[in-house]
Amino acid sequence: MEVGDIHFYKERWKAVEEIERQELRAMTLEEHWQKLNALARYGKALGFKDNEDDVEIVRTRWVKIKELYESGAKPSAFRPLKA
Repeated sequence: MEVGDIHFYKERWKAVEEIERQELRAMTLEEHWQKLNALARYGKALGFKDNEDDVEIVRTRWVKIKELYESGAKPSAFRPLKA
């Protein structure tokens, strides 16, 4: 592979990455949720099991995020949550 080919290859992948970012930003919350659920179902079909302690931590975080979202909180309120 020539040096010019490598640069072209890298630039093409950067363009693809940017398009993917734009598509993700354009998705609605419902579309993101559907994708997440599809991944969860796929993991379950492959035999992955939930750790109940981890599941409860994640549920607690989602409840807090939902409360912040529904309260109309500013994005700065969405800081990392402690377990």
